[in-house]
Amino acid sequence: MKVSRKLFLALAAFILAMCVLFGLLTHWIVRASVEAAVDSTRGEVVASLSEALVAYYREHGGAWEEDAAAALGDRAPAGGDTGILLLSPDNEVLLHQGPPAGTLIRRLGIRSTLRWDGQAIGSLYYYDPDVAMLTKLRIGLPISILTLLVPGAILFIGIGLVVAWRLSRRLTAALRQLMPVIDRLGRGEYGVQAPVVTRDEYGQVADAFNRMSRLLQEAEASRRQWVADVAHELRTPITVIRGQLDLAQHSGDPVDPESLLPLQDELIRLTGLVDDLHQLSLAEAGKLPLERQPTDLALLLRRIVDRLAPEAEHKGVRLAFRCGTGAALLTADPNRLTQVFLNLTVNALRYTPRGGQIEVELLEEDAGAGEPGSIVVVVSDTGPGIEPRHAPHIFDRFYRTDEARSRHSGGAGLGLAIAKGFVEAHAGTIGMSSVVGEGTSFTVRLPRAQARCCSD
Repeated sequence: MKVSRKLFLALAAFILAMCVLFGLLTHWIVRASVEAAVDSTRGEVVASLSEALVAYYREHGGAWEEDAAAALGDRAPAGGDTGILLLSPDNEVLLHQGPPAGTLIRRLGIRSTLRWDGQAIGSLYYYDPDVAMLTKLRIGLPISILTLLVPGAILFIGIGLVVAWRLSRRLTAALRQLMPVIDRLGRGEYGVQAPVVTRDEYGQVADAFNRMSRLLQEAEASRRQWVADVAHELRTPITVIRGQLDLAQHSGDPVDPESLLPLQDELIRLTGLVDDLHQLSLAEAGKLPLERQPTDLALLLRRIVDRLAPEAEHKGVRLAFRCGTGAALLTADPNRLTQVFLNLTVNALRYTPRGGQIEVELLEEDAGAGEPGSIVVVVSDTGPGIEPRHAPHIFDRFYRTDEARSRHSGGAGLGLAIAKGFVEAHAGTIGMSSVVGEGTSFTVRLPRAQARCCSD
């Protein structure tokens, strides 16, 4: 059942229930009001007569005698159109006084049940013209009111149903506009946008759907680009290997060991690319195996700097390590962290011109207010910097800021993506800031919850 129909039925049921409740309540109030008016008019007289008759019944040993009328004495009504009727529990007439007929007294008179020792011993009816008029009002007025209420209720229910139907259609209009868009998204039209016609919860749902659709479009574009990039990266070494083998096959000459060296280089490159892709897929899936052990981060960074110092000196670049805190121990995978910081430092060395400077700095960062803080590693250089248009994609797979750069000299563009995956696997973060013409800094934050001072 559609939401609009459910909403309409709920509103219709509510309107109908309220009309019935209002009619019953009106009937009860009017009837109770008229009965109260009747009781207030002759209530004391009926109570006095009832007491006299009960006393008479008690004095005669719990039986009605033929002279029951004598029990009323001077309380009995005299003359006029006043009448009294006394009935036994079996509806036998025990006493009838006054000119009105018994049926008239029973139908329009005030009734009082006589009780003695908790048992009903008879019924007393009192009648006079005033009581008869009020009784007729008690009977006729509620009927008249209901007669007037029924057409009004029918009209009100009809109007209410029309309003409920239009209201249900209006409230679900946003959903009806959203459903075809959802169907289109289900058929693979990623990026399709739903109209946002309100700013209420329906509008918020449409906004959330639009954001999800854009993310799916971006994810699909990223997936297609990923497949294209993988195919392109694999095609290069495979093409080289195939060309060399075809050449050797068609020449018919024995293959010299020296001619196999390019094939070996391409196989090494192909193996490294496949290994990088495997590690990246594990990191992005959160399934990267980590061999955690106490790791001296300061010692790890010094080894990386010492390892790259000869290459930096040969290039004419100053490479320095600065420790702004005591040696910090982390429970981490030293091989993964080595790969992260080695990649960042090698990238900095690749882009820093002769006479430039690269600095690897280890710092402590306090979060304050009882928070554990972080261990921070900053790798900064004085290279050409990265243009702002490249900054949002710098950690994307296969992304290169220099599109004309050779893949053999620049790599496959997976290094920063792998570094980000490894850092996040250690519950850390990695970020980049750059100024064109001045240099670039990569900042890695690792939670201090995994760290302790070497002196501990």
